Amino acid sequence: MSNPKSKSAPPGATAANAAPETTYRTNPEIEARIDAYIKENPKHWAYLQAMPRERLERSVVLNEVRQIERQQRMRNGLMTRINADPKLKQAYEILVKDVPEEQREEVMAQMARQKQRVVARSQAQQQTQGQAVGA
Repeated sequence: MSNPKSKSAPPGATAANAAPETTYRTNPEIEARIDAYIKENPKHWAYLQAMPRERLERSVVLNEVRQIERQQRMRNGLMTRINADPKLKQAYEILVKDVPEEQREEVMAQMARQKQRVVARSQAQQQTQGQAVGA
């Protein structure tokens, strides 16, 4: 990952119409995590290295598709919860009244996700404080 790879220019391409070489950022912490994973899972690393490039690329795309689908399911679940409670829906609609119509649902989902994170964080803090007091 730290070594950028660029495709060679097609035959007959000149410097003027050749695509610029892509440079990739590196994060030492991420690189260390990857290296640790490789060291702990040499068989899986060998399997990945033996994969044909097209199959490897398609695996990356599949992971992205799964992530997008997961986000969409979570968003749909949040919107279902909001729409099921008329008072909650009205409260969110008041909050997003100045947002353009086509963006309101997405903003409502973002607010609901943020609220969910805050509630989960405060519950986790209460649990850790309760465990510390009980110890």
